[in-house]
This record gives sequence, structure tokens and C-alpha cells, in this order.
Amino acid sequence: MSRQDDLVERGKRLLLNNYRQAPVVMTRGEGCVLFDVDGRRYLDMAAGVAVAMLGHGHGGLADAIATQARRLLHVSNLYYIEAQLDFAEALGRRAFRGRAFFCNSGTEANEAALKLARRYQAVAKKQPQRVELIAFEQSFHGRTFGALSVTGQAKYRDGFGPMVGPVRFLPFGDTAAARAAITDQTCAVIVEPIQAEGGINLPPPGFLQELRRRCTETGTVLILDEVQTGACRTGTFYAFESEGVVPDVVTLAKGLAGGIPIGAMLANDEVGRGFEPGSHASTFGGNPFATAAALYVQRAIDDLRLLDHVRDVGTHLGSSLLRLAERRRPKTRGARGRGLLQGLVVDVDPGDVVAKARARGLLVTVAGGNVIRLVPPLVVTKGEIDEAIEILDAVLEEAR
Repeated sequence: MSRQDDLVERGKRLLLNNYRQAPVVMTRGEGCVLFDVDGRRYLDMAAGVAVAMLGHGHGGLADAIATQARRLLHVSNLYYIEAQLDFAEALGRRAFRGRAFFCNSGTEANEAALKLARRYQAVAKKQPQRVELIAFEQSFHGRTFGALSVTGQAKYRDGFGPMVGPVRFLPFGDTAAARAAITDQTCAVIVEPIQAEGGINLPPPGFLQELRRRCTETGTVLILDEVQTGACRTGTFYAFESEGVVPDVVTLAKGLAGGIPIGAMLANDEVGRGFEPGSHASTFGGNPFATAAALYVQRAIDDLRLLDHVRDVGTHLGSSLLRLAERRRPKTRGARGRGLLQGLVVDVDPGDVVAKARARGLLVTVAGGNVIRLVPPLVVTKGEIDEAIEILDAVLEEAR
């Protein structure tokens, strides 16, 4: 038995089920490449579920982390934290100038957003009857009870009921249904600008703008979940910038600190009135260690001109996937996405495609049941994209 096989067997004995884990143990990485415990190389087009935005083993990020670790790791939010303030200011210079609440993950950020919306309506607006939440089919917002309750995929909620409610699910992209459902009794609408986990589903033109208009008309809080689409993933810092809308609340996580756990919720001044001292809090959220890493990433975005790079290589990835989809019909049915959030729609077993790609040294994931999702580190090169496409092409050629 190899060392890797031994570690996998230990994991099966010692750990509760998490994701459907592949029988691989990674030990180190360089840029867009990972190496397992047996020394095998993998081209990483998953980035730890869209997290490792600067790639693996990034020297500058490692130095920033080490420097902060030697200085101060944690003090809690009982005190002000300088790196947290600097990070909040850096976020405020992007496309949303809101007050920040820091936590540890995307699901925590969405949980905070839902709580803020409820408390804003009940306490700041003195309308405690406004409790209904509106979300969308095929959405994914996280796995805590609140975030799970607004996730529009039954498979994630199965066995965990009853959920937090009331929640109404609408078809994603159905403008007429949204306009009819959002009333002056609606607390909040939560929506992803692009449904990433749901299958890289892009909104039809005008859909998000209509949500904004209707929420403004009715006094409903508009929450945009940018956990997977934000932090430059789609070629703008926020995906909503391409849609011409500004939310009341926005949530972020994933690549925000390059791999160190952090989440953020930003709210405009009006909705932010919903939180008073102690009404919501986090022990670890935005601690000196995590925010030092996140602050380094913010500076790297500008220093490396990552937004320009993502637009350039994202166009290359999108066009390459479209050509691959056309070449491998009827095993494929197209490709869709924006920037470095892209998906290849397949009519063969997607799990088999992922496994066979991994056997050839390529890491990809499945989204929405039949979509091969590619979310590489934002520093990926066109040559690495070409290598990934070549491997997927070979896998699809053999697929039955």
C-alpha cells in the first residue's frame, strides 16, 4: 500500500463525511500546479473551490502571513484591529462603499446578511411583519440553517428540515415572477449574480436591474451573494458591476484572502442601521491574521493587474470551451460563464469526466449536475488553459 493509499484509509476511519473526497492527498503547490504525496503533478482548474486566487505557494502572500503570525494572530472583536480597518477601507475603494462585517466563510457572510435584513426591517424600520425572504431555484448560499433555507436545491436541504422561513423560491431569470412576488411585505431578496454551484447560470439581460428596481419600490433589501463571483473572479471585482446594479448588501468569501478563511458582508449605511452593538458578532471574523492576508491580496490585485489579466485569459478560456463543446457534440451541449468562472455542459457522466481528468493530471469539479466547472487561480496562463482543454478533449473523446 502506498503512503497515499494509507492516508486515504486513515481518513475514512477518522473523519465524518464531508465532500465526496477523491482518493488523493495534496502536499504542496506551485502557482496553478499541485503535487500529491506520491509526487504526482496536477494542473489545478478548481483552485480549492475558487479560493486560491493567487495560486499555490505564492511567496508574497506567504511572507505577509508569516510576518503577521509572528506579530499577532488573534485578539477577538472585543477590540479594534488595524489590519481589519485597512482591509475594510480597501474594500470600500472597490465598487461598493458599505460598512463591513467580517466572519470566516461565505455561509457565515450570508447568514449575517439575512439576519441584518430581518433586524433592519423589524427594528430600524419598525416593520416586524416583514419576514418573507425571496430566493431562486438552483441557487446555493451555504450550509448553515439560514443560508441553507434560501438555497434553491432540495438535495442540500434533504433531511435537515424544517427550514427557517418563510422563504419563496422563484425561477432564476423570471422577471415577471419576481416583480409579482416582491411586495411591501417582503423582507429581502437574496440572489447570486451568476449561479455558480447551480451550473454557471447567467441571468438574462435586465433581470438583476429589475430586481433592483422592484426592491427599491417596495423597500425590500437586495442582497447579492458574491461569495463565488466576487474578488475579481468574473473580470470585475464584483460580478454585479457588469449588470449595472448596486445592492443594499453584498457578501464575499472564497478567494478574498487567497486561502486563509475569511468572509465579509458589506451593507450600505441605511440597511446597516439594523445591527447595534452585540446584535450579531464573530469571535474569529476579521482577526489580525486573516485580514493581513486579505489586505495583501487586495494590494496584489492592483500590483499584478489581475482584473486585466482575468478578462484576457477568461476570454481565452471561454472561447476555448466553446470550441471544445462544438467539437465534441453530442457529448457536450455548450459552454457558459464569465471571466474565470466557466462551465462545459456535458451529456455524459460528469463524475466520470472529473475522475478521468484527474487520472490524466487535471483537477476540475461538477456544478449543477451536468456542468464541468473550471475556476482556476486568477494567475492562470493561456498555456495552462490550453493544457486543460487538451486533457478534457482527450477525456471526452473516450467518454461513452
